[in-house]
Amino acid sequence: MKSSQDIRQEFISFFEEKEHRFVRSSPVVPIDDPSLLFTNAGMNQFKPIFLGQKQVEYKRAVNSQKCIRVSGKHNDLEEVGVDNYHHTFFEMLGNWSFGDYYKAEAIQWAWELLTGVWGMEKERLWATVHDSDDEAAQLWPQVTDLPPERVLRYGDKENFWEMGATGPCGPCSEIHYYDGPDMSQMSAQGVNADPDYKELWNLVFIQNLRLEDGSLQELPAKHVDTGAGLERIVAVIQGHHSNYETDLFMPIIEHISELTGVPYATDEGVAHRVVADHARMLAFALADGALPGNEGRGYVLRRILRRAARFGRNLGRHEPFIHSLVPTLVDVMGGAYPELAEKRAHIEKVIQAEEAAFGETLDRGLEIFAQITAGLSAGDTIAGSDAFRLYDTYGFPLDLTQLMARENGLEVDTAGFDEAMAAQRQRARRGGKSQPEVLEMAWQTVTPGESSAFLGYETTESGATIRQYRLGAEGLAEVLLDRTPFYGEAGGQVGDTGVITGKGFEFRVEDTQHQVVNGRDEIVHSGRLVGGDLQGKKKVTATVDGDRRQAIRLNHTATHLLHKALKVELGEHVQQAGSLVAPDRLRFDFSHFDKLTDAQVANIELLVNGVIRANHEVGTEILSFDEARKSGAVAMFGEKYGDEVRVLAVPDFSRELCGGTHVDRTGDIGMFKITSETALASGVRRMEAVTGAGAVEHVQSQAALLNSLSQHYHTNPQDLVSRIQQDQARLKDLERQLKQTTRRKSRDLVGELSAQAVEVGKVAVVAAPVNDIADVDQLKDLAVAIKDRLKSAVVVLYADVQNKAQAVIAVTDDQKGKLPAGAIAREVGRLLGGGGGGSPIMATAGGADLALMKQAVSQTPELISNQLGNAP
Repeated sequence: MKSSQDIRQEFISFFEEKEHRFVRSSPVVPIDDPSLLFTNAGMNQFKPIFLGQKQVEYKRAVNSQKCIRVSGKHNDLEEVGVDNYHHTFFEMLGNWSFGDYYKAEAIQWAWELLTGVWGMEKERLWATVHDSDDEAAQLWPQVTDLPPERVLRYGDKENFWEMGATGPCGPCSEIHYYDGPDMSQMSAQGVNADPDYKELWNLVFIQNLRLEDGSLQELPAKHVDTGAGLERIVAVIQGHHSNYETDLFMPIIEHISELTGVPYATDEGVAHRVVADHARMLAFALADGALPGNEGRGYVLRRILRRAARFGRNLGRHEPFIHSLVPTLVDVMGGAYPELAEKRAHIEKVIQAEEAAFGETLDRGLEIFAQITAGLSAGDTIAGSDAFRLYDTYGFPLDLTQLMARENGLEVDTAGFDEAMAAQRQRARRGGKSQPEVLEMAWQTVTPGESSAFLGYETTESGATIRQYRLGAEGLAEVLLDRTPFYGEAGGQVGDTGVITGKGFEFRVEDTQHQVVNGRDEIVHSGRLVGGDLQGKKKVTATVDGDRRQAIRLNHTATHLLHKALKVELGEHVQQAGSLVAPDRLRFDFSHFDKLTDAQVANIELLVNGVIRANHEVGTEILSFDEARKSGAVAMFGEKYGDEVRVLAVPDFSRELCGGTHVDRTGDIGMFKITSETALASGVRRMEAVTGAGAVEHVQSQAALLNSLSQHYHTNPQDLVSRIQQDQARLKDLERQLKQTTRRKSRDLVGELSAQAVEVGKVAVVAAPVNDIADVDQLKDLAVAIKDRLKSAVVVLYADVQNKAQAVIAVTDDQKGKLPAGAIAREVGRLLGGGGGGSPIMATAGGADLALMKQAVSQTPELISNQLGNAP
């Protein structure tokens, strides 16, 4: 039986023999396409070619692309694991023609590979074409053995592909395979309707341009874009009805069975399949630089992991275990995707940390879900506020709550959830930066020819010729040169600044960026004219701000030394998660799961400074990407690498891929000083540092601060710590005395407020304002003390805390079913013009208008009476 590894390679080799360039899979985290959370199709990295934004030296390409589909229109999350062919992560095999071959070759070669190389039964294959595509319909019987009656026509929904509302598009031809047990039962009605007919391959013929008015315009150059799902191809070739029974999944599923003690059964194995699928998605996303978080891409990872953890509970597994599947996944797919093996430790630790963090609240959240749904029957709806509470308090993504609701025959009020989410975001919103205005300017051509040859590795000044420019308001402009010493921002290194001068004009370069101009990646100089104009100017001198560039060089090389030093001190699991190389500082984000100790920070600093003092020569060489990786060079997150790469090497220390500018010798850096080390996200730390003159200035400012503190405390720097500790001890003693006095007053107040209790439906209710309250915690302590004294009661205390109306609601255990504190808090919050919530026995509410507090106090008994009347 052919392995998935063999099948993937046979696809690539087949098209390489037909003069296709093999193009590596791009990361599942798109580097240069902000419109995508994840790479979701093989064509994503070729989109600039189809849009006419980029030109390539090859007209045919082949690859196997890592894809993730979990949101947007390509969202089949609820089908994953339930059926046998939907996945969050999958591989898309594809071949492309950029204005070269067209429909005949695409159809013929697909048939040749499927039936000739892979030996699929011709009698089980069907083809569909767009109902307007007579050419494709006629070609199938002409160039293949497929009879005309198995070529079916469909409309736009099934057989017309579009990149977006406007842009390149065209008809497509899909290849389907009948996977049913009885070929005599095959019929045209089953295609696109019966799951026994698997869609294996989609051949897209990009021949039109969709205009703003919705009409179609024919493209002068026609392209082919195909996509075949590896998982489905493998299932057919290996003789399985389900993708999950192939060698891409079964080793992972068998490992899940070992870890949980629950055998896998095809008809009852939804949980096994979901966990296996989600583990693949998480591992590939983490390997390509994504990290769990609370927004965007990070939140997608977090909710997929939490979804997998909940299915783990279905298998009886309450301890973290998903991370244990990573070695098996590496065994299955590490050969094709070495990044899995290289970042295995990082992937395991991130998943384990997330599992552990969610595990602490998952069981409690499941209990709350059970309480919420206890009184509901099939067909009922879970309130949006309850779904939001599960999200906000227990980390349950909405789709997880919906999943559990469906299992119980329930619906979820998603509109109510969205309202609660919007309200929370409104409360949390505190302004923000406005986006810079984009100036629309037309490019003006000055001289024809090649452009953007980069000279900045060798010089910071050169003669140049202006190729193009464009002007905006108030002297704003962008300039494109034939050659330039200016570095365009990339790999974390900021763009250069400086001046471009010529006869009668001066252009101040305020930033340098890479932009696509006329289909090419160009180095664009942005800035402002400070003298003269650009019209008619050709010959210029481009001069980089040399001092600024030198400061950047120091920081960039130091960033690489820091990366290696972190690995030496903390372990090989450390991976770069982002960086900034600026003239005044460097910032480095890296994977690690604990706060660094002072000793670790000191050791990293000493190691980097030791390499600086050794004054190693910093070498660079140009190698093919594969050669560079084989030589041990480390790829950096956030970089997009071509077929040839630049390798930065510090002898006997580090070897990394980098296209930035660097010092000639490590001694040029002078000095390296870490200024901060903080947590950035779960499993990600951030370190900032300065070098050279900046490091000296930092040390001097710290010494000045130390001397100032010493003078303030009338002691020398060596005794400063002990002197501060003495003052802290005296302060703690005074605080202890104050607390004792406060407790005595509190005991008196408990008795006084308890005596004010009124009976509401046989429940003692205390509703009163309290003066001289420092914080909400103090108010909570007082409410609990009153509740404990009254035994069966509801206590609602109000106070002015930092000029805001605050309320605490405490309910005795015997009343929490009828009078849950959280429900009372929401009503009290409305009285205060704000909001509230909490658990059944303790909750808080608040509002900004203190004037509403007096009326809220008087209305509280009635509020509780109404709550009792509505109780079941």
